[in-house]
Amino acid sequence: MTTVTVVGAQWGDEGKGKITDYFAEKSEFIVRFQGGNNAGHTIVIGEEEYKLHLIPSGILRSDKNAVIGNGVVVDPKVLLEEINKLKDRGIDADNLVLSDRAHLIMPYHLAMDELEERLKKGFSAGTTKKGIGPCYSDKVARFGIRVTDLYNPEVLKDKLSVIVPIKNKIFKGLGEDIEFGIEDIFEEYLEYGQKLKRYVYDTSVILYDAYQEDKNILFEGAQGTHLDIDHGVYPYGTSSNTVSAGSSIGTGLGPKFIDEVIGVTKAYTSRVGTGPFPTELKDETGKHLQERGKEFGTTTGRPRRCGWLDMVMVKFSVKVNSLTSIALTKLDVLEGLKEVKVCTHYRYEGEDIHHSPADIEKLSDVEPIYRTFKGWDNIDWDKIPEKGYDHLPEEVKEYIQFIEDETKIPVDLISIGPKREQTIER
Repeated sequence: MTTVTVVGAQWGDEGKGKITDYFAEKSEFIVRFQGGNNAGHTIVIGEEEYKLHLIPSGILRSDKNAVIGNGVVVDPKVLLEEINKLKDRGIDADNLVLSDRAHLIMPYHLAMDELEERLKKGFSAGTTKKGIGPCYSDKVARFGIRVTDLYNPEVLKDKLSVIVPIKNKIFKGLGEDIEFGIEDIFEEYLEYGQKLKRYVYDTSVILYDAYQEDKNILFEGAQGTHLDIDHGVYPYGTSSNTVSAGSSIGTGLGPKFIDEVIGVTKAYTSRVGTGPFPTELKDETGKHLQERGKEFGTTTGRPRRCGWLDMVMVKFSVKVNSLTSIALTKLDVLEGLKEVKVCTHYRYEGEDIHHSPADIEKLSDVEPIYRTFKGWDNIDWDKIPEKGYDHLPEEVKEYIQFIEDETKIPVDLISIGPKREQTIER
């Protein structure tokens, strides 16, 4: 292991937090490269559960370096709250590094996120309303404020003097009784800057030096491939590049330095928010997956929609991410079902479709075509990690083998529970 990127192969919530934490044991640097505090990674260590939103999972290992890259949008208030919550639980953030090029979520971004979601109606993506999208919009429009601006008061004041009046006019023009004060934001963010100063560096330099010294680097993605702003189910996704290429863009370490890409894939499919979902189950099986899988959002608590594993989605993710292996999670959740189905392809107006269509209406109307497997039950999951993969029932191994055959890449890691030790490494 040298440089590894971990990404979600579905709609997020695949269990990347646990998988990242698992590989973090072998890494010296764990790096977040996109998204913001709309992400939620749950990690279970012994009897302790940790919910992280901005800080990389490497923070839970004191001998590792946890890095927030330039591709992440950062709400400084939320970041400081997360640092303090960890300290209250005895975890110091001395190993945290924040890119000086990361863009900052401002108060007007949160207000705009709320307003836009309301106005978009049928095109609403079901965002977390954390200001992520509007912050990325300003970044792309060259209208953003970066971490480095917190340490140049003149630049920060000049930017706010231009941006805030424009935002106030937009709110007023849309009939909203919202007005932000330049001075209030200026003073608030200068204070955030002082509290965060000890963590701020040019992370691209740190990571490049680490690579030259043969350090193990792990890039940690948020959300999932099919929420990607370019390659996902647009517009029902997120505002950043969640695919593996984002790990270079969002950190400043070029693509030729990435050695492996692991796609985290749930043994079924789930998603939050709106948009088409070909294999969604609105019956007792869907309820089984939701309840047994504890499918409720880490960030919002919203119940997740659940359905069968969709190989059209997974194979698309293999292609756009250059996946070298799969980490299969929540296999234990399928226990107790008489039969387990996998979508092999779609059918639309009599035509078989093996690729994920960009046309949203077409994706909404496709018929999923399934292969059915015999279910499994009464497995002592606690003993499986110690005994190894060969001690899994034949029905389970047949299911895993099918995934490998379809994707043409190995399933190298299997998660059968939220804890570190509930993992089978092949």
